[in-house]
Amino acid sequence: MLESFFGFTGLPFGRNVDAACLMRTEAWDEMDERLRHVARTVGFGVFTGDTGTGKTTALRRFAQDLDARKHRVLYVCDSFLTPRNFYWETLHQLGHTPRFYRGDAKRQLQKALADLVEDRKTPVIIVDEAHLLSKEMLEEIRFLLNLHMDSRSSLALIIAGQTELKDRLKLQIHQAIAGRVDLRFHLGPLTAEETARYVRSHLEAVKSPGEIFTKAAVAMLYEYSGGIPRKINKVATACLMSAACSQSRLVDDHVVRVVVASEFEM
Repeated sequence: MLESFFGFTGLPFGRNVDAACLMRTEAWDEMDERLRHVARTVGFGVFTGDTGTGKTTALRRFAQDLDARKHRVLYVCDSFLTPRNFYWETLHQLGHTPRFYRGDAKRQLQKALADLVEDRKTPVIIVDEAHLLSKEMLEEIRFLLNLHMDSRSSLALIIAGQTELKDRLKLQIHQAIAGRVDLRFHLGPLTAEETARYVRSHLEAVKSPGEIFTKAAVAMLYEYSGGIPRKINKVATACLMSAACSQSRLVDDHVVRVVVASEFEM
């Protein structure tokens, strides 16, 4: 509906927008550089941010841009991740049939990672939604960092999650793993100016024939969303649908106000 009415080549605020087409901000560029630093130095990085700020999108862009000849990215995202599931998932991604017992699977992964290093490839393991990790899983991550008794690391490890991950790692019971962190970064929301560029870049990514959101509409989007990209996406999509139903190719602040009041303030 939106594509045909507005002349888009896709949904401008959907999840499938090409990461290469997305707007870059100073914060996202800094996060990207820090992610690359972890990969280059084979380190351990912790990346946090409030819900909907774009952490996973930044991770996706980072993984796509890494040189596949030098790196092997393994992405794990599981709300109920256990050590056994972790080993099974990473081994499957590496093309191995995991051993049944956890200890055997652990040694199997250790050998698979060593083989990658032997082939001059750096394993980069990304664990997303890490604020949900159990104490047992966090301890298992510490094991991964100690594979060679601190002499060298066989992998770059990145864990990313919501803001509470920072608070969890401050607890005494997690001091051992917190002390191993080489680099941290917290991703905040967009500014008002960045929100305007964000809306514009997403429309350009689907070949929008012109400006659709007025300046006042974008200001209203920012006021409601607080600069959180996920909220911007939801409200902007609802506004486009409302405008299309009214046969209007322009979204003004009145449309945004009505949409927010009727669909999001319940």
